[in-house]
Amino acid sequence: MARPQRLLPNLTFLDLQPPMIDAAREVATSLSAPRPTLDPKYFYDQRGSALFDAITRTPEYYPTRTEASLLADHADAMAAELGSDLVIAEPGAGGCEKVRILLDRWRPSGYMPLEISRECLLGATRELAPRYPAVHFSAVCADYSQALSFPVDDGGRRRLVFFPGSTIGNFEPAARGDFLLGLRGLAGGQGYLLIGADLQKDPARLNAAYNDAAGHTAAFNLNALHHLNQRLGCGFDPDAFAHRAFYNETLHRIEMHLECRRDQAITVADQRIELPEGTRIHTENSYKFTVEGFSRELVEAGFSPVASWVDDEGLFSVHLARVA
Repeated sequence: MARPQRLLPNLTFLDLQPPMIDAAREVATSLSAPRPTLDPKYFYDQRGSALFDAITRTPEYYPTRTEASLLADHADAMAAELGSDLVIAEPGAGGCEKVRILLDRWRPSGYMPLEISRECLLGATRELAPRYPAVHFSAVCADYSQALSFPVDDGGRRRLVFFPGSTIGNFEPAARGDFLLGLRGLAGGQGYLLIGADLQKDPARLNAAYNDAAGHTAAFNLNALHHLNQRLGCGFDPDAFAHRAFYNETLHRIEMHLECRRDQAITVADQRIELPEGTRIHTENSYKFTVEGFSRELVEAGFSPVASWVDDEGLFSVHLARVA
């Protein structure tokens, strides 16, 4: 296993990024399926992370600003439950934007961001660590499966797993249950989970949020192809694809696809894959919840709900739960 590198007095970095051959095999398998898919993690390289940041600032995309307000408004109530000497672990930390609210208000003893984009992780933690010299930053470059099995030595301190942004909605129901169990394991026996869940609402508002007028979401979706070209040499022609995003009212989820505008062939892991005109590559789901339904899912995964908070418009929810 790789050893952590000390980058700053209060920042260590551990690189567990999956081997490229594993990524190539995974992509080849998913794209050659009868209904081609790509894992959403391939949106995220340095450019993808910047595009997602741009999405969060669009007027149509309500989740980020709504969740940030909920965290700021209720941070003190959360702290009263959690106590002091806390270690925060954040799978899929991205640019570590939302955790800054908690770092400012709680001043925990440790913070462990886990993120698959090495550039994004290093950039964010190098910038943040000097601002919080009393917090030890343990940055880990890893994907979710690695993150949930990662042994964390926190010296017996209480651990909070922070999973904001309604990223939990990207998982299919069965996989979501498994992932929540993994978060429970990461939290540890006396730990907690603080998680965001987007709520069901008017489909028009949801469709607008994933088809912003500035085109940032479309560029973000297409960035998966740019990223795979650069990383694996797939040979995608991104200009030959169109962004498609819509709300599936039956399944209560936004679906994102990339649709081929003309016949195309790519090569990955020495496998030639034909993508005829009209083929849709399913790149992401974003399930929408009710507070009651999501609370039941937490219980089924071995958590005991402590509190939940919803904004005045009923757009978004934040849940605090302890390991049962």
